[in-house]
Amino acid sequence: MGRVGAAGAEDIIRTHREVDRIVHDDLIARAKAWLAEDPDADTRDELAKLIDAEDHAELTARFSGTLQFGTAGLRGEIGAGPMRMNRTVVIRAAAGLAAYLKKQGQDGGLVVIGYDARHKSEDFANDTAAVMTGAGLRAAVLPRPLPTPVLAYAIRHLGAVAGVEVTASHNPPRDNGYKVYLGDGSQIVPPADAQIAAEIDAIGSLTTVPRPTTGWETLDDSVLDAYLARTDAVLAEGSPRPARTVYTAMHGVGKDVLLAAFARAGFPEPALVAEQADPDPDFPTVAFPNPEEPGAMDLAFAKARETDPDLVIANDPDADRCAVAVKDAGAWRMLRGDEVGALLAAHLVRRGATGTFAESIVSSSLLGRIAEKANLPYEETLTGFKWIARVDGLRYGYEEALGYCVDPDGVRDKDGITAALLITELASELKEQGRTLLDLLDDLAVEHGLHATDQLSVRVEDLSVIADAMRRLREQPPTELAGLPITRAEDLTQGTDKLPPTDGLRYTLTGARVIVRPSGTEPKLKCYLEVVVPVTDHAALPAAHAKATDLLTAIKRDLSAAAGI
Repeated sequence: MGRVGAAGAEDIIRTHREVDRIVHDDLIARAKAWLAEDPDADTRDELAKLIDAEDHAELTARFSGTLQFGTAGLRGEIGAGPMRMNRTVVIRAAAGLAAYLKKQGQDGGLVVIGYDARHKSEDFANDTAAVMTGAGLRAAVLPRPLPTPVLAYAIRHLGAVAGVEVTASHNPPRDNGYKVYLGDGSQIVPPADAQIAAEIDAIGSLTTVPRPTTGWETLDDSVLDAYLARTDAVLAEGSPRPARTVYTAMHGVGKDVLLAAFARAGFPEPALVAEQADPDPDFPTVAFPNPEEPGAMDLAFAKARETDPDLVIANDPDADRCAVAVKDAGAWRMLRGDEVGALLAAHLVRRGATGTFAESIVSSSLLGRIAEKANLPYEETLTGFKWIARVDGLRYGYEEALGYCVDPDGVRDKDGITAALLITELASELKEQGRTLLDLLDDLAVEHGLHATDQLSVRVEDLSVIADAMRRLREQPPTELAGLPITRAEDLTQGTDKLPPTDGLRYTLTGARVIVRPSGTEPKLKCYLEVVVPVTDHAALPAAHAKATDLLTAIKRDLSAAAGI
C-alpha cells in the first residue's frame, strides 16, 4: 500500500505540474496575442518585458479578466492587458459603443469627444474618433483638454447622438477612465450600459475594427465660447459681485475656463494656487487629486492665509466638482458637500427658482426640508449624476461628493464651474449684508434643525475586504448605533418602489440615518452618516453642534465594529 501511495503521490505532483505548465503556457500565449495587436509602443514595451521575465503574478493580474464596462463607463490603472486602461481596451470600448449606436438607428450621427490632461487621454480621445469615423458615424473632438461639463454641454449644443469624456476625475495619477453620455446629455444608465458592454464583448480582433487616420473634426473654441456664454445664466442679473476668492485647479483643466467665467461675471480675479494651477498628470503636490482628501487643500489654505479672501474654491482635475472653504473661528476649513448643497438650494429658493430639487440618497435630508418649505417638488435618486440628471423637471441637483447641477438646461451633469459662480454670487450678496456663508448655515439650522453629516470611508487594496464587510452587515445587522435604535433596515439590492436595485444598505434611526455602499469608482467602502438635532434658536446652536459631533463619533465607532472594518 505504501509503494502504491507513494506512486500515487508522485502522479498527483506530476499532474499538478502539468496543469501549472498548461496554465502558464496559456497565460503567455494570451499575453503574446495581446501584444501582437497592441497599437501603443509604451504598453507593448511594458508587456514584452513582463513576458520575457515570465512574471506570472503580474501577467495573471492583467489577464485575469477584462475591465468591466458599466454605468461609470471604464476606469482603471493605465497599463498593458485587458484588466488595465490602454488603447486596445479603449478601441474595443469605442467599437462597442459605435455598434450600439448603430443598432439604435443612429448611423451617421455625431459623437462628440472630450478629454482631460491625464496620461494617454488625448490618445484615447483620438482612438475613439477614429473608431467612430470608421464605423460610419461622425466624430468631433474638443480642441484641447477641457472640463468635463464642457463636453456634457457640447453634446446637446451640437445635437450629438452621444458623447465620450476621457477622464478618471479625481482618481490617482496612474488611472484613466472613459465616461459615456447619450444624446440627452446625461450619462448612461441601465439597460444601455449592459447593451454597450455586450457589444464590446462581441468585438473580435482589432483588425476587424476600421480606424482611419483622418476624417473626424477637431472643434474650435466656438463650443467653449457658447458654454461660457451659458454660464451667465446661472447668475441673477445685477447681483452684487464683490466676493474675493482663492482658486486651485488641483493640477487639472479647470483654471482657464473658470477664470474666463469669473471675468465674464465681473467677479474679482481669483488668486491662484500657482503650484496647482496648470495641468500636470502626475499631480505632484497631492497624494490624491481630490479636494476631500487630507492635505489636498493645504496649499490653497496657505494662499488664503496670505491673501485673506472671502472663500476658497477648488475644482477636481476634470472640474466637474466644486469644493468650497471658508474662514471659521480664524482658521480655514472645507465645507462639506452637504453644506454647500444646502447653501446653493437656499440661494436658488430665495431667487424664486421653480422646478424639482433632487439629490442622491447618500446626501443630506436637509434639501428635502428646504424644498418642502418652498413648496417645490423633491426627489431622491441612487448615487451618481447619471440618475440625478434624469429627474423630471429638474431645476437643481446635488450630491455630497462635491457635485452640483445648477443649470440643468445647459449641462445635465455636475458642473464645478457654474457651481463656483453661484456660490461666489451667494457669498457676494452675504458680504454686502455683513454676513457670511456660515451665518446662512446657522439660519438654516435654526429653521430646519441641525443636519450634521459625516462619512466613514475605508480605502482598501483587497476588494474582498469590502465584500466581507457588506456580507457581515447583512448576516449580522446591527439593531442600534450610538444607542439609537434602528427603526428600519433596508437592503437596497432589491430596489424600492422609487429606487432601482443597488448594492447598498440603508438604516433609519431615531434622529439619524446611515447608508453603506461600495464606491462605484474607487476601491473604497463608504458609509454615509447623518444626524438631525432640533434647534430652538441661535443661542442653542453650540450645544446642538456638540451633540451632533458626539452622535456621529459614536455611530462611526459602532458601525465600524459591526462591519468589521
